[in-house]
Amino acid sequence: MNFNPADNIQDLQYFGEFGGVNPSISDSSTYTFLAAKSMMDTFEGNSEGCYLYSRHSSPSNLYLGEALAAMEGTETANVDSSGMGSISTVIMQICSSDDHIISARTIYGGTYAFFKNFMPKFRVYTSFVDITNLEQVEASITENTKVIYCESVSNPLLEVADLSGLSKLAKKYNLKLVVDNTFSPLSISPVKFGADIVVHSLTKFINGASDTVGGVVCADKEFIDSCRNVNNGANMLLGPVMDSLRAANVLKNLRTLHIRMKKHSENALYLANRFEEDGLKVIYPGLESHPNHDLFTSIYNPEFGYGGMMAFDAGTLEKADELMELMQKRNLGYLAVSLGFYKTLFNAPGTATSSEIPMKEQKVMGLTDGLIRFSIGLDNNIERTYLEMKKCMEETGVLEFQL
Repeated sequence: MNFNPADNIQDLQYFGEFGGVNPSISDSSTYTFLAAKSMMDTFEGNSEGCYLYSRHSSPSNLYLGEALAAMEGTETANVDSSGMGSISTVIMQICSSDDHIISARTIYGGTYAFFKNFMPKFRVYTSFVDITNLEQVEASITENTKVIYCESVSNPLLEVADLSGLSKLAKKYNLKLVVDNTFSPLSISPVKFGADIVVHSLTKFINGASDTVGGVVCADKEFIDSCRNVNNGANMLLGPVMDSLRAANVLKNLRTLHIRMKKHSENALYLANRFEEDGLKVIYPGLESHPNHDLFTSIYNPEFGYGGMMAFDAGTLEKADELMELMQKRNLGYLAVSLGFYKTLFNAPGTATSSEIPMKEQKVMGLTDGLIRFSIGLDNNIERTYLEMKKCMEETGVLEFQL
């Protein structure tokens, strides 16, 4: 039987304490014990099904973690208070002083800053490479390398990682392949292609309402248990715990993710095709003109499409700003960071979500001043959206620049 991440979520069954169709929310920070020895056993990790303190775990967080593990096809998962909380605990759990990371050069700006500016405090250093060039990745591996890190679809240039190729390298050199799958939940299942650890910012598509910040680490039980260890677990000791109420909200929204991702992808593909016909140099993995189109097509789950993220170059930062402000004024979306909302969101990442990356390095990776990143929304009439967006592009001269 084929692995279907949406079916795996649907097949989970939870009942509330009083028979509710939603599991009860554990609105407690601490939990009682009938016997003192049970508390000791729980501290030592020898007691299944007991809860001690919500930084360790809570029923609400475990429900959500179980659902996300089912989605990604891993043994288990741990939810956190943010995507960066998940990324940082994974890296700090794996790496020690003098260790080395190989990372994609095009990644979320916060992740880049964490690798480039923060981890050297602990003598952990990162080589940023073109992750689509496997020869370059292999040439960067040293005896101290512990991690290959990438995004399945990169932020903001939408490069697609060859997960199978990266996995073979990771296994050859006994490394961990860590994949951020935030841009492509359901569309891509990294574990199928050899990823060891999958992280998400739950803030984005998975929650889908732009009202919650959260993250998750999906991995095997041994790794998640190590992160939760009371003596040396990064997740336990750094404390990026997710609030139970937030976990319950994300779990409810997760159940509609398959419907939303289909619509995000459908709308993004429609706009990408129409704008490309108009002469725009659109970046979207669903277009045959995308350099990684065939790779994406070979690894994606077709029913969920090529994702809801799209980008194109408006020419200059001034033109990009003018266009985004006009589109917001015309109620075509919001000039805002983040993604996965029901409404289209857009920003110029060079001065926003990727601003942590120095300008010189932005140019090397091909991130131009005028690039606009779009998270395409759930518009009911996408043709109407296209026509209105095209008017904005004509009025601001963006189409003229492309032609």
